[in-house]
Amino acid sequence: MPTRRTTTSYAILGLLGLRSWTTYELAKQVQRSLNWFWPRAERKLYDEPKRLVAEGLATATKEATGKRPRTVYGITDAGRDELRRWLSDPPAPRTTEFEGMVKVFFAEAGSLDQLGATLDAIGTEATERLEALAQLAATGADSSRFPERLHLSALGLRLHLEQEATVLRWVEWARAQVAQWSDTGVPGEWDAKRALTELAADARGMTA
Repeated sequence: MPTRRTTTSYAILGLLGLRSWTTYELAKQVQRSLNWFWPRAERKLYDEPKRLVAEGLATATKEATGKRPRTVYGITDAGRDELRRWLSDPPAPRTTEFEGMVKVFFAEAGSLDQLGATLDAIGTEATERLEALAQLAATGADSSRFPERLHLSALGLRLHLEQEATVLRWVEWARAQVAQWSDTGVPGEWDAKRALTELAADARGMTA
């Protein structure tokens, strides 16, 4: 039976393809990069490299820094071949985990103040993420760290920027709508059907 690998398996394999890392270094790199779009990788950092070694896709080399031992993981030729093969597979459908939107979805169980606080928190986070992206982009442009990958970083960072900017625009729109509501369960004279009709038209216009 063929080995079933997860996207996280290939994410870690991809990082090992850049250079060799300890698990601590992998964790730092995941925080800088993969966490923007694949946060699950961090939860598997201490198990996945060992699994890749067992499958012959990675190596584990024992080293010592002073008196402290450490294990450095690298990629094998078989690992590079498997990573290259995986890149030909179609990507899985996109998923999004967004607790703030779960709270918006069930806002009728609470108050307008609670909904407003949730929108404020979503807006604050989007602003902070935009600031972090600006710093990341500026650092990348001036850094010698993986200069051969700047073109790929630019592609990814542009999408993250557009996503956060969209969230901010949505927060401003949502605040303006909620300001017209009399309650989270009964929004008064606010015309939800009209809003949905406009949304449908906008969506069709984007795909025309």
